[in-house]
Amino acid sequence: MLVQDIDPLETQEWLEAFKSVVRIEGDDRVKFLLNQLMNMAYHEGIDLPTDVNTSYLNSISKEKEVVTDINKDIEERISAIVRWNAMVMVVKANQLPYDLGGHIASFASSATLYEVGFNHFYRGPDAHQGADLVFFQGHISPGIYSRAYLEGRITEDQMLKFRQEVGKDGLSSYPHPWLMPDFWQFPTVSMGLGPIMAIFQARFMKYLHHREIKQTDKRTVWAYLGDGETDEPEALGAISMAGREKLDNLIFVINCNLQRLDGPVRGNGKIIQELEGVFHGSGWNVIKVIWGGKWDELFAKDTQGLLKKRMEEVVDGEYQAYKAKDGAYVRKHFFGKYPELLAMVKDMSDDEIYHLDRGGHDPYKVFQVYHSAKACHDKPTVILAKTVKGYGMGEAGEGQNTTHSQKKIGLKQVETFAKRFDVPVTEEDVKALNFYKPALDSEEMVYMRAKRKKLGGSLPVRAFDLEQIKIPKLNVFETLLKSSGDRKMSTTMVFNRVITLLVRDKQLGPKIVPIIPDEARTFGMEGLFRQLGIYSASGQLYQPEDSDKVMWYKEDKKGQVLQEGINEAGAISDWIAAATAYATHNTTMIPFYIYYSKFGFQRVGDLIWAAGDMQAKGFLIGGTAGRTTLNGEGLQHQDGDSQLVANTIPNCISYDPAYGYELMVIIHSGLYRMYEKHENIFYYITVMNELYTHPEMPKNSEQGIIKGMYKLKTIGKSIIEVQLMGSGTILREVEKAAKMLADDWGVKSSIWSVTSFNELTREAQAIDRVNRFNTSGITQVPYITKCLEDANGPIIVATDYMRNFAEQVRKYVPNRYEVLGTDGFGRSDSRAALREFFEVNAKYITIVALKALSDEGEIDISIFTKAIKKYKFNISKPNPMTV
Repeated sequence: MLVQDIDPLETQEWLEAFKSVVRIEGDDRVKFLLNQLMNMAYHEGIDLPTDVNTSYLNSISKEKEVVTDINKDIEERISAIVRWNAMVMVVKANQLPYDLGGHIASFASSATLYEVGFNHFYRGPDAHQGADLVFFQGHISPGIYSRAYLEGRITEDQMLKFRQEVGKDGLSSYPHPWLMPDFWQFPTVSMGLGPIMAIFQARFMKYLHHREIKQTDKRTVWAYLGDGETDEPEALGAISMAGREKLDNLIFVINCNLQRLDGPVRGNGKIIQELEGVFHGSGWNVIKVIWGGKWDELFAKDTQGLLKKRMEEVVDGEYQAYKAKDGAYVRKHFFGKYPELLAMVKDMSDDEIYHLDRGGHDPYKVFQVYHSAKACHDKPTVILAKTVKGYGMGEAGEGQNTTHSQKKIGLKQVETFAKRFDVPVTEEDVKALNFYKPALDSEEMVYMRAKRKKLGGSLPVRAFDLEQIKIPKLNVFETLLKSSGDRKMSTTMVFNRVITLLVRDKQLGPKIVPIIPDEARTFGMEGLFRQLGIYSASGQLYQPEDSDKVMWYKEDKKGQVLQEGINEAGAISDWIAAATAYATHNTTMIPFYIYYSKFGFQRVGDLIWAAGDMQAKGFLIGGTAGRTTLNGEGLQHQDGDSQLVANTIPNCISYDPAYGYELMVIIHSGLYRMYEKHENIFYYITVMNELYTHPEMPKNSEQGIIKGMYKLKTIGKSIIEVQLMGSGTILREVEKAAKMLADDWGVKSSIWSVTSFNELTREAQAIDRVNRFNTSGITQVPYITKCLEDANGPIIVATDYMRNFAEQVRKYVPNRYEVLGTDGFGRSDSRAALREFFEVNAKYITIVALKALSDEGEIDISIFTKAIKKYKFNISKPNPMTV
């Protein structure tokens, strides 16, 4: 609340003294004095203002601007050409009969932000330590293609195939490394994911540097996002970590064009001021570039601060309207509120008023904020750049709510666009929508090439030399292939032993990146704390309360474990940074991220999908997996579907092992495929916390484990036979059922351990496709079918997941096929009670097997009836799917 100035003379003296300190002693002295005054005020009990916002002005005043090497004339011409070709590419794509879509307005608003970066700041791959990492805003891809076209990296034929990739050398709609693996670094169009990935990428660069694996201190992570994108929880969800970790290698550039996809971001407020407060409070260096250079003369005239006051009064909805209307409207509704402001612009035409530019469109102002951001140390920087959505599109959508979806522009609007930016195209070029490319020896092309050469080459680029890694033979891990004897273990405990062996390996050990959200002790992994240390940029500034224990909480600047707290989105972003280090840092890292499976794939599935797009390589370990293996936790913790979700990602290889040797074989196979054969895949493996003994690996079972199933054993000697299949902890219920069938009913059972229904299905479906188009008459047979082609009797399968998990192979099973699973909501209870409730315990498996044998005429129905009585079945028990 403003209070009346009761002594203007004293106020003036204070202000003049302040200006004197600024001028003579500099910023640091000013900050010191202000902090001293604030401390004294707190000591005196004065209630100070809590506002963390500064005035609605540029953070860098004209007086503090540095000299630039911008050649305004040439750079404006280059920018105009880039804008033109980007617009032409989208419009031409939508002249085709299939309405391909595309976006013009986002790049139109941010072109200057990128051009200044390309010409003066983004380090390329030939720079010392390598390229900067740039998270380009997804919807601006046409502008990046346009610049690459001028640089000769993309052909005109490719430009004509924007969004046409099937059977063509076309360009992907957005940044997609999977589809353009040598070009895009990161997928960003799923909004909110780019910012959080950028934060943890910057932190991972510090991790590599502090562990002395890779020098990264010269490189910068740039993350471009829209102001509307900050509504996504992931966009701002980790900014406090960036401030806490002092990630001075990170620069956020938020394009504040004041518009979401459908309307204003904060029509009734100011998004720039809101974001300034949020980032200031999180420990960031905040730089605002709101007004372009054409405003400087007006600011010089504003001796009473009336212009500044008016700028504070106007809300974003009004600022948007000023650019959707014309200069006369701005004169009346902005300057017209105060006669003094009207007088200030009386000599300006309406056109001149309309073209009073915003800071994000002024290359000089943008250069100043980029230069200041690069000079900042000990904290990350956010640049809040005010722009206009659809800048230069005029009636086709400048500042209009509909502009985001604008992809078709009429001839008159194309002519207006060309004139607005003085694009050097002919009338015929305008009518035909021809691309424009200056001669190689033109001033523009020579200038552009020279700038990129000075900075280290073209961007974006994804060029990498894959390390040649030799994975140790499986027998090196022989101890984990043996029986556990009388010792009961969970597969999670086995996983810990795998990690322990891997980190001891001289070649692989330094590359292992264990990642844990906040439950290392739950997973029994606290032993890694002391052994490897938890990474902390500041080391350990305190003595932990458990320092006298064997497994104390050790933080270390060279720590190897990444421990993110209760933050699955952050931890998976850690994993993505490590899993793509081979491409972004030319350094192979091997990340293992373990988490509650229910809080993994489902919670951060979008980020995992992005990881697939980025060709990530590593291991995701879903702990406490299955709907019945977690004692007492209840509905939200119990996972009966993560294996199904994993199967939705094409390059995710997923397994549900039951025994320690299976887990070891699977991890070994993954290491070989990803890091020796260089396949672009990653692994999802579920592990459990149930304790039981583990047998020795059966002979000749390794390939079956990897392919997805193998025969574990046979129980019983009867001619009446069933095939019992299971995975994870429910495999042990299958084994118990086999014994019940043999002991109680004289039925022989062949037991199959199915390590991956997903991989069995994928292989079978691939063979389906081959056979479908085969004209030779010779058909291939899926692996699962081969395994079961000589099997006798019905097949009963039980898993700790929804029935659809095992149902997907039904087509490839030659015999009668019955599936048991854990459909429905979970609940708190013991494992035994839960398996009874979901009907996946040994008793139910036995009953279903007997019913199938009866239906097939192998046994009399009376045997099934006796079994119902013997096992005291409640036939009226409610369906677990519906209760």
